[in-house]
Amino acid sequence: MFAWFKWEALFRNFDVFLEGLWVTVSVSLTALVATLAISLVVGLARTSGSRRSSRIAGAYMSFFQNTPLVVQVLFLYNALPRIGIMLSSFAVGSIGLALYTGAFGGAVVEAAIRAVPKGQTEAALSQGFSHLQSMVMVIIPQAMRIALPPMANQLVNLIKNSSIMAMVAGGDLMYRSDSWASGNLYYGPSFIVTGLLYLALCLPLSLIVARFERMQKGGVA
Repeated sequence: MFAWFKWEALFRNFDVFLEGLWVTVSVSLTALVATLAISLVVGLARTSGSRRSSRIAGAYMSFFQNTPLVVQVLFLYNALPRIGIMLSSFAVGSIGLALYTGAFGGAVVEAAIRAVPKGQTEAALSQGFSHLQSMVMVIIPQAMRIALPPMANQLVNLIKNSSIMAMVAGGDLMYRSDSWASGNLYYGPSFIVTGLLYLALCLPLSLIVARFERMQKGGVA
């Protein structure tokens, strides 16, 4: 594993890993935008007061939270072409990651909205705000502050889960690493470098989240 010639071979082909890293970052950002939209819609549906909307959102969350991500992505990858929908591996991975992470993000938004004191809503309604206006102008801004740390944790999980792209030949970091290692039979250096690159992506985010949480609790000035 630690023979120098293996590491020399890896560094000569390091562009392979950088290309995979770029795909991982791209799919993570794409899925993140969709995840935020899904989370907000699901969180609002769960707190809307509409029993039907709440049940539909709850069924979505239960399904995607309680089935493996790999099954969901492989299902999309194999099932969509059978109904005439042809998508790239990048699109399938992004959609799969967004649907999976959005189920957890929806729970975060729901909890954040419920954490805002009801008096805030009552005060807004007493000032002539409609329910929608009170949500958009009063409740959601406060809820987003509460939801920020746990949503950032979901982003870290999303980045790590993007390795699922390797199952559908998505060209991501894990896929490039495994392909290079298989071709050269240098698995040790390949997976060590891959782990370090994932760490370089996720650790700064985790530290930022931890610091923000301490600031919210008043532990850091």
